[in-house]
Amino acid sequence: MTIQFIDLKAQYQALKSSIDTRIHKVLDHGQYIMGPEVAELEGKLAEYTGARHCITVASGTEALLISLMALDIKPGDEIITTPFTFVATAEVIALLGATPVFVDIEVDTCNIDAGKIEAAITSKTRAIMPVSLYGQPADMDEINAIAAKYGLTVIEDAAQSFGAEYKGRKSCNLSTVGCTSFFPSKPLGCYGDGGAIFTDDEKLAKIMREIRVHGQERRYVHTRIGVGGRMDTLQCAVVLAKLERFEWEVEQRLKIGARYNELFAGKVSTVTQRPDRTSVFAQYTVFVDNREQVQEKLRAAGVPTAVHYPIPLNRQAAYAALSKVSGNVLSSDAMAGRVMSLPMSADLSQQEQDHIVTLVIETLGK
Repeated sequence: MTIQFIDLKAQYQALKSSIDTRIHKVLDHGQYIMGPEVAELEGKLAEYTGARHCITVASGTEALLISLMALDIKPGDEIITTPFTFVATAEVIALLGATPVFVDIEVDTCNIDAGKIEAAITSKTRAIMPVSLYGQPADMDEINAIAAKYGLTVIEDAAQSFGAEYKGRKSCNLSTVGCTSFFPSKPLGCYGDGGAIFTDDEKLAKIMREIRVHGQERRYVHTRIGVGGRMDTLQCAVVLAKLERFEWEVEQRLKIGARYNELFAGKVSTVTQRPDRTSVFAQYTVFVDNREQVQEKLRAAGVPTAVHYPIPLNRQAAYAALSKVSGNVLSSDAMAGRVMSLPMSADLSQQEQDHIVTLVIETLGK
């Protein structure tokens, strides 16, 4: 049995008619930049999350960058975040000349440890950027409370968690700003790059919309520094089609994730999900020792795996000198050597899942 790590082909077959119709509609009207599908998608995404404003952008990275630009982050400012994440989280901070300040993670969820954030705050701190890793939001109430105490802004890096909930509220609408990605492998993905920013703040939304079109207030009138950060109409059309069964996909992800947990219970250590929130399992991740050997044996048996993420950002050559570490990041170091992600998608069958679980347990037993 050969299993796909993320089965985008099965998803496309299920949505083929809708996706093809949406794409051909764009090809017919020819408005490839800022066409009507852009506003339509923004309206539906805002409604889904409950946020007042949604601004679609060219990628999840652009979403984070534009958010920081809208907050007027400058060289010398500090942004508190986690080192256990994809590089884009720290990349956008560094691009603006600001300093990423890394706070360690919880060993069971791999999300930023909210209890260690306050100790990292200095007079230069401007914002906190928690990452909803593997599809599960961090301790957002605690993080928002710390931010309110010190007058800071919270930007949720929700690139992996669109569709998840925290205490009954949707990820991307849990703080001042939420950012997500529509990279193809994400829980809600397009067929290229794409992303979105969410906020209830009218002023910030206006600034973000201007930044994404080169700082333009109206045609050829530039009121601020901006970027070419628009999401293509074609990509918006793909996401609109995928929204048709997205709630079903989220339900499937919850069921498949829960079944993984049940099958691995007492046999394999896995990332923990807190009872007051959900995970959309952008990745289903387990903890293993001798990871490379385990991966090789699984690969030979037709089960693909991945590592998210093998090297914490504070240990990356590009960031070691320009970042700060608050306290230590021993948990980040430890988990970077043990995490291993397994196949996960809404179309994963029970037969495939049983095969994966059996092979993992057998391999670890050996």
